[in-house]
Amino acid sequence: MATRYEVASLDPRELVPGHHGRFIHSEHTTHVYWQIEADALLPEHSHPHEQIVNVLEGRYELLVDGQSFVLNSGDVLAIPGGVRHSGRAHTPCRILDVFSPVREEYR
Repeated sequence: MATRYEVASLDPRELVPGHHGRFIHSEHTTHVYWQIEADALLPEHSHPHEQIVNVLEGRYELLVDGQSFVLNSGDVLAIPGGVRHSGRAHTPCRILDVFSPVREEYR
């Protein structure tokens, strides 16, 4: 059965300072619509989930396994599971992250 979501009506949660996410979970994926404040930092971490980062608006820098990726609106970056990464918003950003499998800790 199909499920329709209105992203703007979902309550945002701030999991990391300056990173406000709205969460949608399907059977196999988690989608997070982030509103990120300029200069917000994402501490280095890793998780077993594959992560597809879609920059919808703004400029965001990700450091992935020691390699810097500066992403602008329209850019997409695939991060394999288990790889250490961190980030910084150069500007206010809107990002859609897609994780597989589901991020149960985000429910």
